[in-house]
Amino acid sequence: QVRLVESGGGLVQAGGSLRLSCAASGTIFSLNYMGWYRQAPGKQRELVARIFSSGSTNYADSVKGRFTISRDNAKNTVYLQMNSLKPEDTAVYYCNIRYYSGVEYWGQGTQVTVSS
Repeated sequence: QVRLVESGGGLVQAGGSLRLSCAASGTIFSLNYMGWYRQAPGKQRELVARIFSSGSTNYADSVKGRFTISRDNAKNTVYLQMNSLKPEDTAVYYCNIRYYSGVEYWGQGTQVTVSS
């Protein structure tokens, strides 16, 4: 059984920064990627960023240049550094891991609120 524990959300003013963390426990080898998604009220969940086992990354166009995803393999933790936050970044952010088999797990979500 895999458990994902997220932390780091909160309230920040526009232009500020937050760092999200997601620690994974359980059977976590053979991962394809670890990533972050977000869901704003009334909107569909969308990909924010992913980091693959190779170390390559991809980002949503809306966050490129502002957000950075990284991973600490020793701690089985993925991070999302969010800079220059905008009110439109307000959402619940979810950690996601996916195995090569296609099996995936989700965290419980952490609220990020950016005030104008």
